[in-house]
Amino acid sequence: MIFLFPWILGSSEWTAFGSNPLESFLQGLVGACGISVLCNLLRVYYFIETCNNSESETKQRSSSPRSFLTVSWRAALQFWFLTVLLSLVGSRVCSLIVLEFTVRAVSTWTSAGLDAYNRSPDLLMIQCQFSLGCGLTCTLVFLHQGAPHSSLSLFLAAALSWALASISHSLWSHVAKLYPLHSTERYCGKCISLLTSGHNIMASLQRVVVLAFALATVAATATVYDHFLVQKEALRFWIPLTLCYTTLVVYVPENQQHQASTDALLHTAFRRLGALLVLMLTVGDWSDVLHVLITFLGETVCLLPSQDLLEDVLEDEEVFGSSNKQNSSHKAQEHTRKLPADDS
Repeated sequence: MIFLFPWILGSSEWTAFGSNPLESFLQGLVGACGISVLCNLLRVYYFIETCNNSESETKQRSSSPRSFLTVSWRAALQFWFLTVLLSLVGSRVCSLIVLEFTVRAVSTWTSAGLDAYNRSPDLLMIQCQFSLGCGLTCTLVFLHQGAPHSSLSLFLAAALSWALASISHSLWSHVAKLYPLHSTERYCGKCISLLTSGHNIMASLQRVVVLAFALATVAATATVYDHFLVQKEALRFWIPLTLCYTTLVVYVPENQQHQASTDALLHTAFRRLGALLVLMLTVGDWSDVLHVLITFLGETVCLLPSQDLLEDVLEDEEVFGSSNKQNSSHKAQEHTRKLPADDS
């Protein structure tokens, strides 16, 4: 019965499962592991930043273990659900998602200008979860095209990704339960290392994510060129693509500066994917339309459990904003004190 779907949809590759289900599952597993590593390290970073803040240390000590135990089973369910969804999404749609998010991320970072602190990069780290998974699967598909032992290579990549995801999960588990105690007692090597160099996690994580999207952009560009840019269809493809993405790049970052909530992030993702859906209805086939609909579900699964990360971003911004106000007020007071001396 499953083999009738390609004939019904008019495509010989209805999903990635149409070629090799094992390889598709391994690619989805690598993508889900990448998302898991990203979320775990983000939670470790914001937890350390909150604990190091003396004003909120007491609150964090009492609330973090309970919240960790509450979301542990949800994280496992989210992981396997994302593995299935990323296995189902084809490389064509994954490539378009990667290119769209890359263009929007570059536009957002450019619009941030020379601001010393802007929440847009941190929000992009939360929003890029499903796009990062699509980028990893797209890169694996591109690298293993025509490889004689692609299944073995994908198995090794999945094993390495699983090990990294397990390490990041155990680190987050240890930090959520024991960091407030170990950071004061100073007898745990992990917590002492995080206490001294934990503030560098975000910068390192951003560099790794940028590198992953750079590689995925190359793979996505090659995939889009091979599958879409036939000479007869090139003009018909690029005109709606340019119009839709230019509108998104201009409108979404401007609107996002005034809203920061899970609902706002979902609305942003749905607007992006809605434009992609219209594009696929114009130049794609029915399999691409189905894959875009699957990505709606994938974005929802990634963003809904990220409410705690969003709250941490906003709290970090408030702390930084209050400290900047205090510093500016101190500088203004010092300046006013120096004025009489300068006049004399």
